[in-house]
Amino acid sequence: MTYPDDFAKREIEDLAKAAGYEVKQVVTQRDIIRSEYGVGVGKAQELQTMVEDTKSDTIIIDASVSSSQANKLSGLTHAQVVDRERLILNIFARRANTTEAKLQVQLAELRYELPRARDAVRYSLKGEQAGAFGMGEFAVDVKFRALKRQMAFVKEKLEKSRTVRDLHTNERRKLGVPFVSLAGYTSSGKTTLFNRLTSETKEASPNLFTTLTTTTRTVVFPKSERRILLSDTVGFISRLPTYLVESFKSTLDELSYADLVLLMIDVSETMESIGIKLTSCRETLNELEVDPSRVLLVLNKVDLLDPRARSSVEDNPLFKDYATVKISAERGDGLHQLRNRILERTAVRKVSPAA
Repeated sequence: MTYPDDFAKREIEDLAKAAGYEVKQVVTQRDIIRSEYGVGVGKAQELQTMVEDTKSDTIIIDASVSSSQANKLSGLTHAQVVDRERLILNIFARRANTTEAKLQVQLAELRYELPRARDAVRYSLKGEQAGAFGMGEFAVDVKFRALKRQMAFVKEKLEKSRTVRDLHTNERRKLGVPFVSLAGYTSSGKTTLFNRLTSETKEASPNLFTTLTTTTRTVVFPKSERRILLSDTVGFISRLPTYLVESFKSTLDELSYADLVLLMIDVSETMESIGIKLTSCRETLNELEVDPSRVLLVLNKVDLLDPRARSSVEDNPLFKDYATVKISAERGDGLHQLRNRILERTAVRKVSPAA
């Protein structure tokens, strides 16, 4: 269940597949109405019929719905209901393969559950008389306190990881080596470029959110012998909940203190997609308080454009606020120019004193 525009339909299908679902049918509605089912009553009945016809066991809603709305829609359709936020969390949980990434996903899941706890408990007690739970405490209060205790525990562990990361950052700054960070919409080619520049073999995939943890490597530029530290980070996505950015802040913070951010854009897509993705990236960078003057827009996948479009892609009004360079990370086009731009942008830097 998503919005009728092509971008929304493509993205929710990609998200569903990345989470391990087989998409049998896509249903759209211009406005996902906040009724008792989270969608319009007529649309809920349409979903009920669709589930019966396709023998589906899951409905994905491309919006945030409350637990009571999900429960009512599930009760009507006899299918599990997964909203957009839960879907993204499921993907993150599948992709997390380090202790820190797993903790960040756990914190995000707890933040997702907290506002839904009251509805969840009330639904579980439906038909029962409201009253004491345990030692005379209400079930809702117990649920909230349990979630908050878990959040405090996970935050404490993540803070320790962040302290170690900050120590490493300060040590790197003492060396005076410029720090360059890759950013961009998920599946824009960040890891492919990272592998090209570092001779690494990190998994690069068209699937969404292949990278959840930061990897940093030293890059030595030919001839100049100049060195930089290059970091690959988690990808962005449209309508990314603020709490998810907050949960991954210890990882994304690297963008805040990078001397240069290489913002990757897949220019082989439609102008509609490029505009939406660039806006989402800009909003996330603003949340992280990244100075726009430290951003170099990397127009990737130019090899997929026809020659005429390739020659003038950087002139698109969408990119007017940025310095740009066009490349093909897959084929290697433009990497010499990119290296030169990195050298130019990191030639003079101020070394901050250790905190």
